[in-house]
Amino acid sequence: MSRRKTERLLNLVICLLATRRPLPAEQIRQAVPGYDRDSDEAFQRMFERDKNELREIGIPIEVHRDAWEDEPGYRIAPEAYELPEITLEPDEAAVLGLAARVWQRASLAEAASGALLKLRAGGVAADEPALGGGALELRVDTRDPSFPALWEAVRDRRAVRFGYRVAAGPSAATRTVEPWGVVSRRGKWYLVGHDRDRAAQRVFRLSRIIGEVATVGRPGVVRVPEGVDLRALVSPWEERQAERLATVAVRRGACQGLRQLARAVREGGDWDEADLAFVDTGRLAAWMASLGPDVRVLTPPDARDAVIAVLKGAHEANAQGSDHEFGASPTQ
Repeated sequence: MSRRKTERLLNLVICLLATRRPLPAEQIRQAVPGYDRDSDEAFQRMFERDKNELREIGIPIEVHRDAWEDEPGYRIAPEAYELPEITLEPDEAAVLGLAARVWQRASLAEAASGALLKLRAGGVAADEPALGGGALELRVDTRDPSFPALWEAVRDRRAVRFGYRVAAGPSAATRTVEPWGVVSRRGKWYLVGHDRDRAAQRVFRLSRIIGEVATVGRPGVVRVPEGVDLRALVSPWEERQAERLATVAVRRGACQGLRQLARAVREGGDWDEADLAFVDTGRLAAWMASLGPDVRVLTPPDARDAVIAVLKGAHEANAQGSDHEFGASPTQ
């Protein structure tokens, strides 16, 4: 939706809420910026579309017909538009506060924080979670770049198209999917939906999506099957993924957490060798890169290359940040 249209719809809502009596279309035309003042036909079409769109999102525009007036009048009754008083028990308010803090992905963090702010403004106590402990804070980590676009596509019931890398190699195929939902399981995120090209339901791991996620067609066309259990669909798919083994060199005395998770650890001189089971190369690479100089991936080659790519990307991002900090130009 364009900014101009958004402002016009907002002004229309304010106008119809503020009036004490129903307003005829011509008065609305003069009072609300953005309507065509020259063409009656163009104004009528625009006004009808605006009324329909506002009603579709739940805003109750009333139509009043008076025997003494030639044209109908329009208004929004505040009591029908405003939310009823919200009262929450202390445990309910605590859960809301926790939910607003749980997302790390910026696009959802902003929405959750905005909702919490509105609740507080309405007098609802939904502050710091009073769930005990205090030191433990839950986070939902959605670092996969495709997550925001897929989340919006699920919300808008809109098909998507993206490149998808299969587990066996680096090649990617284009997939067109009607998304049913995005599910988190054991720290990994999955898209569940109907694959149009294969005419069947499919599960896609977000970390294997390559490049941008593009929307396809109009919103509202995707239909989620009645009673579908997304988690039940993800569970067997996850169990079928081929587990692989990586051999890593670990500096003696370092990385105790890695050593505990390893299938085997073989002691050496300054460096020990550990065998790690993994499924997703990207997540293994991110983990190894986070351990810095205390770890070196020896095999398989694609895992080693993935770690190098992560480290190069971090180095380039840091270099760009330093250039901007000191006012350097990319062309200098």
